[in-house]
Amino acid sequence: MVLNVILGILVLSIIVIVHEFGHFIIAKANGITVVEFSIGFGPKLIHFRKGETEYCIKALPFGGACTMLGDEFLEMSVIQSEEDDDEELTDEEKETKKRKLAIENGYDMEKSFASKSVWARIAVIAAGPVFNFLLAFVCAVVIVGSLGYDPCDIDVVKDNSPATEAGLQEGDVITKVNGHKVTFYRDFYFYRAYNADKTLNITFTRDGEKMTTTVTPQHIKQQKYQVGIMMNENCLISSVTKDSPAEKAGLKANDVIKAVDGTAMENSSNVTVEPKMVEVESYDTGFVVYGDRVKTSPIGTLKYSVEEVGYSVKTVIQSLGMLFTGKIGFDSLLGPVGTVSTMSEIVEESKADGAFYVFLNLMNLAALISANLGVMNLLPIPALDGGRLVFLIIEALRGKPVKREHEGIVNFIGMILLVILMVVVLFKDIMALF
Repeated sequence: MVLNVILGILVLSIIVIVHEFGHFIIAKANGITVVEFSIGFGPKLIHFRKGETEYCIKALPFGGACTMLGDEFLEMSVIQSEEDDDEELTDEEKETKKRKLAIENGYDMEKSFASKSVWARIAVIAAGPVFNFLLAFVCAVVIVGSLGYDPCDIDVVKDNSPATEAGLQEGDVITKVNGHKVTFYRDFYFYRAYNADKTLNITFTRDGEKMTTTVTPQHIKQQKYQVGIMMNENCLISSVTKDSPAEKAGLKANDVIKAVDGTAMENSSNVTVEPKMVEVESYDTGFVVYGDRVKTSPIGTLKYSVEEVGYSVKTVIQSLGMLFTGKIGFDSLLGPVGTVSTMSEIVEESKADGAFYVFLNLMNLAALISANLGVMNLLPIPALDGGRLVFLIIEALRGKPVKREHEGIVNFIGMILLVILMVVVLFKDIMALF
């Protein structure tokens, strides 16, 4: 389990390093001095200087920073000196002290972030999220190149069902549903998960010919016995339904079932669970898509890898929309602790399939998290890259920057709200571990 957590932290750290490296390399390319490039937060564990930059690994392994020469860096130095001197400086005295600090430390203010053109600064800020998308693409190339992609091919059509009435056949490939592009089976699955009762206007191909039809899902009510667990192939319980017989019997997520009624299973505690009769409602389309992966050509690998990044970005944006509309709950949010815990679970679940599949599953999750980080950082939220880009774009349009005090107030408020959200999510993640 410790090794699983270490692997999770390593993968998450790589994603952060790539993001900060994007800022770093584009800043260097534009002649901006990078004062510090750090991985993690808190006290420095390892640090060394090369050229004008200090490289650090810090105690807390989540996050990182690319600190560039500029007003923010010098402002922090001035604030620190105020604390040491126990005096408050005027704005003019602060500016004078900043310049003095820059000279004392051998910094050339012509190489500061603020001294560069607005387009150079936009490129530097946007580079972090862009590099996250590039990392997601590289991960996708490995996954699609190894396993292929999952087209939305119809594998089973039930007799006397809505699908047969609509004229669908086995082998048809769904390419669009209710105006939403379907490249992968997951596109269709994600849409159906939150729109189960909707009539489906489907575009599909059959023998290379494009066709359309409409499927009206059949509303079904039935009674069945359920214990309230979801399992993967190696008998590891992935989730337990709240107030279900399984929960009352003491079963938990990540338990591994060893035996049922004395019959040995492939893979922890043997408990007695009495199934409960429940009424289940569902909307049946009458067709089944398994989502099996299909190998593709090298050109196809590149094409579908780009589509994979697009799918991840689209899923993040749609999930954010559903979070604000209440379709999904706050519990769906994961912070660093929850992310590492999820990675650890994936490693544990994949071990039975071998090291290669552990690697591929981690790559798959890394691609999703990296794309997620890219999208989140581009949101126009103060204190994030997206918030800084908003101010820079306004500057580019109006020909002069927004007043520093106004930008500072907005960023300060945004940072406070962001820290509160991070603390709440962190608390939720930690409580979920117990």
